[in-house]
Amino acid sequence: MLVVLAAGIGAGAVNAVVGSGTLITFPVLLAVGYPPVLANVTNTVGLTPGGVSGAYGYRAELTGQRSRLVTLGAVSMVGGLSGGLLLLSLPSDAFRAIVPVLIAVSVVLVLVQPRLARRLARSDDGRGAGERLGPTLLAGIFGSGVYGGYFGAGQGVLLIGLMGVFLGEDLQRVNAAKNVLAGLVNGTAAVLFLLVGDIAWEAAGLIAVGSVVGGQLGASIGRRLPASVLRGLVATVGVVAIAAIVVG
Repeated sequence: MLVVLAAGIGAGAVNAVVGSGTLITFPVLLAVGYPPVLANVTNTVGLTPGGVSGAYGYRAELTGQRSRLVTLGAVSMVGGLSGGLLLLSLPSDAFRAIVPVLIAVSVVLVLVQPRLARRLARSDDGRGAGERLGPTLLAGIFGSGVYGGYFGAGQGVLLIGLMGVFLGEDLQRVNAAKNVLAGLVNGTAAVLFLLVGDIAWEAAGLIAVGSVVGGQLGASIGRRLPASVLRGLVATVGVVAIAAIVVG
């Protein structure tokens, strides 16, 4: 119980700062004896309150983002529902093949985001890059929602990479939006699992409590990080996620 609770705290903190907290809780659930699908479902349900906690911790950076988050949030929820249905019906082989590639592309996007965003802004005929909610971004947000509902390790890296380029926003504000969208994906998938899936409630409860505490700790730390440090941390977590998925 203490190990699962500690894993929840760590995952909540990592999710608030970068994402990929699943890389902490999912292996722990496997290690204490839960089968993979039950562990995945339980993990999603348990981390949902932590997503709310992390988003609340970044509430100052969410100012002025309501309209875009309504659109992106709706797309994320549809993706999360689709991913949850896939988890309940399909094997993981196809996702294991494509997900490392997606995360690798996202890491590159995070690292080159300042230069790429400036280039996009210059080519935007003076309209600015702040509200570029075009089909490419919406398709990417939907795809990350599908992946998040299915498994989720690296979802935060995907979201930061996409929004960092297409929204042209400060990285901390992008991270705040990421927390909301990832929380909506997890919450949508969690509702589905509550209705039709099996859940290990004792583990889900421990992860929920831990992730709420961790979400506040992570937000407190993450909001103080310079953009360059946060960018490097996102890239590092992305590489770790790729390695974990490939090895796993």
